[in-house]
Amino acid sequence: MIRLAALFAVSALVSACASAGSTGAPPLTATSRYVLQVEPGVDRIALAVHDNGLSSTQQAALADLAARFVQARGDIIRVETPTGDDPVAHQVAWNTRDALVARGVPAGRVQVVSYDAPAARAPILAGFETVQAFIPNCAATQVGMRSSFSNQPSASFGCAVTANLAAQIANPRDIVAPAALAASDTGRRGKVFDTYRAGAMTSAPQEPLIDGEISRAVD
Repeated sequence: MIRLAALFAVSALVSACASAGSTGAPPLTATSRYVLQVEPGVDRIALAVHDNGLSSTQQAALADLAARFVQARGDIIRVETPTGDDPVAHQVAWNTRDALVARGVPAGRVQVVSYDAPAARAPILAGFETVQAFIPNCAATQVGMRSSFSNQPSASFGCAVTANLAAQIANPRDIVAPAALAASDTGRRGKVFDTYRAGAMTSAPQEPLIDGEISRAVD
C-alpha cells in the first residue's frame, strides 16, 4: 500500500508539471506555430496642383514612385483627381499619368480616377497597393523556460526565426508567390548539345597555369 501510494503521488506530480508547462493547444508540428505572412499596405504620394503643371520636385517624386512600383511588382497605379470642375486639377492628373508612363510604367497599368475631396484644388494622389511582411511580436509571446514533461515546444518556438526572415525578405510578394522565371537560353542549350553530340568538350577552356598560380592580376 505504501508503494502504491508513492506511485500515485509521483504520477500526480508529473501530471501537475505537464499541465503547468503547457500553454494552449499544441501546433500540428513544431514549426507550424509561426509561418511567414503578409499584410496589405499603400505606397502613395500627394501632389499639389500648380497652374504651370508639375514641378521638378514632383517629377522626381513620380520617378521614385515608378521605380518602387516596378521593384515591388505592383498591379495598378491609381492617379486620383479631386471631384469638381477645376480643369487645372484634371490636367495635372493626366500629366501625372503621362509622367509615370514615361518612366517605365505600362500605360495599361495606370488608372485615372476621381475621389471625394473637400476642395476642387485638393492634391492629386498617386500610389499603388503594396504587400508588407508581417513581423510577429516575439516579446509578447515570451514565457519563462521551465521543465515540462509534455515534450511540447514553447509558445514562442519559431517566433524569432520567422521575424528575422520577414525583416530580411527584399520583396514580400515572394511570400505569396515566387517571381516568374525568365525564359531559358535555348540557343546556348542547343549549342552545348551539338558540341556534346560531336564528341567535343562542352565546358569552357581552362586558364593555363602560370608559375603555379591560377591567374595573374590585371595591372
